[in-house]
Amino acid sequence: MPQLAVDGAELTYDDEGPRDAGTAPLVFLHGWTADRHRWDHQMAHFAPHRRVIRLDLRGHGESSGTGARTIEDLARDVIALLDHLGVGRFVPVGHSMGGMTAQTLALAHPGRVERLVLVNSLGRMTYSRARGLLMAASTRVPFKLFVAANIRRAFAPGHPRHEVREYIRASAATPREVVMTLYSAMRAFDVLDRAGEIRVPTLMVHGYHDIQLPVRQMLRLAKDYEDAEVRVLDAGHELPVEKPAELTAVLDRFLDRPPARA
Repeated sequence: MPQLAVDGAELTYDDEGPRDAGTAPLVFLHGWTADRHRWDHQMAHFAPHRRVIRLDLRGHGESSGTGARTIEDLARDVIALLDHLGVGRFVPVGHSMGGMTAQTLALAHPGRVERLVLVNSLGRMTYSRARGLLMAASTRVPFKLFVAANIRRAFAPGHPRHEVREYIRASAATPREVVMTLYSAMRAFDVLDRAGEIRVPTLMVHGYHDIQLPVRQMLRLAKDYEDAEVRVLDAGHELPVEKPAELTAVLDRFLDRPPARA
């Protein structure tokens, strides 16, 4: 598996598919405490006919490193990788924290982002007072319980328990510093007032049962986008693994959609 050294981290990534497909590469960005394998279904579907890139963000999965204090830090890692691979224009596909990173990329590098896909993501973390107190209290419990509570509630009711347990185990293997600093980074993330600056075609896919980042927060973001297509699926917060085939089909249709005429 290839790796790239970036600012004290070794980023593990996959770069598959034809280089001469005539389409912008897809760049898959996973969420908090996850890894690049969240996108296995999408990689298998798109790689035969399109270049696809995915990475473990620093400190996640098979990537080493700490030091990411903001979502902008993660975006800089992604750009460093794409520069290394010689990628100009691309289509970021981001889940949750990865969607925050994708928006940051679109705002910082508008000439390089051809289209944008946000999965279970939003533009600003917003809590009711009661939920804010609950989330603050959750950080005071033992680390593994904190991770388990957050991952367990990410899945819609009825998702197989053995799968949820496996995702909890994998998430708890993420270094504590990475988990907690990026948890704070997500809570501080706020690009909602800049949503109108993103003018590329954007697909927003959300789970109806998402209680981590409720669907109304995604809709609040969508109304300010110039060209946003919204799809809500029967799932929770972990759409890439709860409904992988449905998500891939929605993404496929969006990528095949001709660009709007000026």
